[in-house]
Amino acid sequence: MTSSRFSVFRAGISFVMMCIFYTSAVDSPELSPQTFFSTLQPGKATLVYFCQAESPRTSMFLEELNEAAKPLQDYGISVAKVNCVTEETSKYCGSEKDLMKAYLFRGNIPLREFPTDTLFDVDAIVAHVLFALLFNEVKYITTLGDLQNIENALKGKRNIAFSYVRAIGTPEHRAVMEAAFVYGTTYQFVLTTEIALLQSIGPEDIEYPHLYFFYCKPVLDLTQPCRRILMKESLTTLNIHRFIKTMEAPLLTEVAGDPRQVSTVHLQLGLPLVFIVGQQATYEADRTTAEWVAWRLLGKAGVLLLLRDSSEVDIPQDTNVIVRRAEEDTQVEFLALSHIDLIVFHLESTMNIEEMVKYEDMEELNIEIQDDEVEETVYRDRKKQLPLELTVELTEETFHATVTASDSIVLFYAGWQAVSMAFLQSYIDVAVKLKGTSTMLLARVNCADWSHVCTKQNVTEFPVVKMYKEGQNPVSYSGMLGTEDLLRFIQLNRISCPVNITSVQEAEEYLNGELYKDLVSYSSMSVLGLFSPTMTRAKEEFTEAGSYLKGYVTTGIYSQEDVLRLSSKYTVTLPALLLARHKEGKIESIPLVNVHVQDIVQIITNASLETFPEITVENLPTYLRLQKPLLILFSDGGIDLQHEKTILRLAKKKYLDSVTPCWLNLKKTPVGRGVLQAYFGTLPPLPLLVVVNLHSGGRVFAFPSDQAVTKQNLLLWLKKLEAGLESPIKVLPAQEWKPPLPAYDFLSMMDAAASEHLAQKVPECIKETDMHESDKEQPDDKSATTEESIGTLKMKHSSRSSWFEETKKPLRHDNQEL
Repeated sequence: MTSSRFSVFRAGISFVMMCIFYTSAVDSPELSPQTFFSTLQPGKATLVYFCQAESPRTSMFLEELNEAAKPLQDYGISVAKVNCVTEETSKYCGSEKDLMKAYLFRGNIPLREFPTDTLFDVDAIVAHVLFALLFNEVKYITTLGDLQNIENALKGKRNIAFSYVRAIGTPEHRAVMEAAFVYGTTYQFVLTTEIALLQSIGPEDIEYPHLYFFYCKPVLDLTQPCRRILMKESLTTLNIHRFIKTMEAPLLTEVAGDPRQVSTVHLQLGLPLVFIVGQQATYEADRTTAEWVAWRLLGKAGVLLLLRDSSEVDIPQDTNVIVRRAEEDTQVEFLALSHIDLIVFHLESTMNIEEMVKYEDMEELNIEIQDDEVEETVYRDRKKQLPLELTVELTEETFHATVTASDSIVLFYAGWQAVSMAFLQSYIDVAVKLKGTSTMLLARVNCADWSHVCTKQNVTEFPVVKMYKEGQNPVSYSGMLGTEDLLRFIQLNRISCPVNITSVQEAEEYLNGELYKDLVSYSSMSVLGLFSPTMTRAKEEFTEAGSYLKGYVTTGIYSQEDVLRLSSKYTVTLPALLLARHKEGKIESIPLVNVHVQDIVQIITNASLETFPEITVENLPTYLRLQKPLLILFSDGGIDLQHEKTILRLAKKKYLDSVTPCWLNLKKTPVGRGVLQAYFGTLPPLPLLVVVNLHSGGRVFAFPSDQAVTKQNLLLWLKKLEAGLESPIKVLPAQEWKPPLPAYDFLSMMDAAASEHLAQKVPECIKETDMHESDKEQPDDKSATTEESIGTLKMKHSSRSSWFEETKKPLRHDNQEL
């Protein structure tokens, strides 16, 4: 029934706009209400719009509708308008509120009404119309349970195209609807705009729209999940069409001819072909390998199995992979790859290079396109509607009264700046997560509108977040500009730091995580300072350090008469720190001997770092600040437990103090593949241990691939590195990281224009020397400051001598971070 209804629907749809008379109306037939209703036909869809006077809103809407007429006609949807400025009457030519809506009919039956401001551009118009009419072909869901129910219902029957878009009416939403118009009778389309639902699907970046193809039709066992394939390309109509076509193609094809003559749907879609070269004697193993590669490259390339025995083509003996590109006159590649991962990596890396070349060619044509990723993101999301009502917008009149009346978090941003607008989205996400659970007021000030407010609050850069509490100085947030880090800062600021512990029992509850259970997930470590009542100076130093770390780690202080009970239990002399690691269930003790505020902060900061962390884009700068070589275990997925135990055992016994041991998951952090390619030229077999010294010489060393990662082998290798007995596999060039294009120096432009203007007004009798003297007397000369700032921002490179010795020097704070 669905298929037949869909066919009738596609046979003819009319999209008719009833609109007030407007001089610049759409290039569509203009009808009266009576004429319009007399033309309605059963089964045909119609969108009707009414208004009765000229207005800017109507003008903008009609302009977008005029642009949308042609794409709508491509789907058999006609566009017309009805003029209500006649003697005829209609209930749709009623109040002003009704006139700001568009009404969707099928025949003479009303189906849906849209506020005209939701049809804000061509993409929104096409997306909304198709979404409303394809209500059987596209299921909208909001929970993981809804998705699981649909998935279970379709196992053994149909495959699913599941997509996430950030909002209804976006270009990505339109692309999905256009795909559903074509493929809706073959596949079940499922749509969501809920980020939380996408988080439960996979580890991919949820900031971007996604489309998954669920292979549910082959699944006959209801207890088995449907295999899910992610479309890597952006959500455009062409990309979705190409992706679905590759999903329809056979997973693996066996061929016996010349690879140069073989043609499949993949070549027609512009995708390469990968031939796995096998032989009859190892047929089963070769086919298994080819199927594994096919699943990995599904949607990116066609995979074929070519048996050497049955092929008349002369294939080199050492060749096990052949690659044929879709471009004409392209040479076929005969490759000898020793590892299965190398097949996937070779193809993906060459495809990425081709995309980069295309992008560089585009930049050469127009160098002024969005070269900054933040700018590009903001531009792409410019029409995304944020729930700004969850935060309070402050002005010069309301700022002081608001922040003094209640504890407040205030975002200072500039509406014209890309980073501010990008962070505003994260700030609103925090407001969503805290809705109904926090007594902290979230507010915002647009410094582009209220510059005096920002100046009084000493805001000199954007964006800035400050916390205001009664009787305390404002606290500035200095963490990552992301949702989770800001949320952690806000939650940890709910308690004073350091919190005053009043009894031994309370101290034990604090160390065990029982005292502040709801904060354990935000701070994996709690710090307790132990002091005798007479240690006034030491307590002041610790209190100042705790205040400095507020919002980043939980600190407490205990200095009662019975403090010796705790020091005796944990075998430490006073003054001391107790570090409670809640995940590991361990408590460590560190004596404080002749230390000051900065020392205490450094001790706690270093102790809060993981012993063997997983390196990500977000936390890499934190570990680079240690100024040590990185001992990185690269892994294609989860870490090997034996490797983890070996490295942790060595780290706890202080054998790895000269390096920072860490590991990198290539599936979670794909940029690691590019890093390895830069080190080795091709992707080596994984897992792999590498030492990289970015702070002294940029030398890269690889652990011998023919040795097992054991305690003895690893220690011996590190000793050879320290003694200079190993040769690096790569020396990274010492170069600065610069933006793709130079920034515009607007102040210099203004100064130049002003100088030119003044020069035109200076009398000719004034000597040039007098003018120079006059310039020297002008106030607020920022040249020295500017030169100093530029010098501070430049990356510095330390000496390349004795890189192990460099790591033993004390930590410096001189802006030498990467």
